[in-house]
Amino acid sequence: MTIDVRPASVFEDVRAVIGPKSPTATVCFCLSHRIPAKLDKELRGPARSEYVAALCDREPPPGVLAYDGDEPAGWAAVAPRSETAFARSRKIPHVDDLPVWSLWCVRVRPGHRGKGLSHALIAGAVEFARAHGAPVVEAYPLDNGEARVDTTMAYPGLRRNFERAGFVKVADTASVLVGHPRILMRLDLG
Repeated sequence: MTIDVRPASVFEDVRAVIGPKSPTATVCFCLSHRIPAKLDKELRGPARSEYVAALCDREPPPGVLAYDGDEPAGWAAVAPRSETAFARSRKIPHVDDLPVWSLWCVRVRPGHRGKGLSHALIAGAVEFARAHGAPVVEAYPLDNGEARVDTTMAYPGLRRNFERAGFVKVADTASVLVGHPRILMRLDLG
């Protein structure tokens, strides 16, 4: 197995990993934290796909993809916090005024789990942010301890995976997902 993490600039590969199954869906494509809620609700079907395709065409693209051989197998959303809903969040605190990047979604496709892709995605997202001038990367993972989390709801990542990547907890948040608190973790890239 060869894992390669690349910028998410190929729309068809992004669609394969995080695209909705139904062409009329109003969910996923990892937009809920990237764009204002009103726009997120308005984008349906082809308009949603077109929006994400445009994100893939811009510089920087909307995140990174992990490839298992030639197959797109995982996704990590990473962008400047100022361009996300986290810039306006009442539940996720701002620690300081640094131009941090947010890493808020780590997704591995079924059939590719258990191969270390989430670790590769976190590392790849950090390197992507570093290459684009980020001084710090923030994440908002679940603090689930040893409790099992359904893979569908583990998209923010798990604390232990971010700790393994060198992130440290810097604050509690008011956000809770599937009964687990989310914490603010950071990795200083300086």
